[in-house]
Amino acid sequence: MNKFGGKAYDGADRTVDVHIKRLRDHFKQESGILITTVRGLGYKLEELK
Repeated sequence: MNKFGGKAYDGADRTVDVHIKRLRDHFKQESGILITTVRGLGYKLEELK
């Protein structure tokens, strides 16, 4: 995939990483849910024990 959103994508954009970090912080504090990275697939939610 050479284009994303009509623009050439060089891989330097960290927007998703920033949003995931904010979501991780929020969910961990508020509900005890952990967002983990599944390499090559995406993300998953896990309940803290």
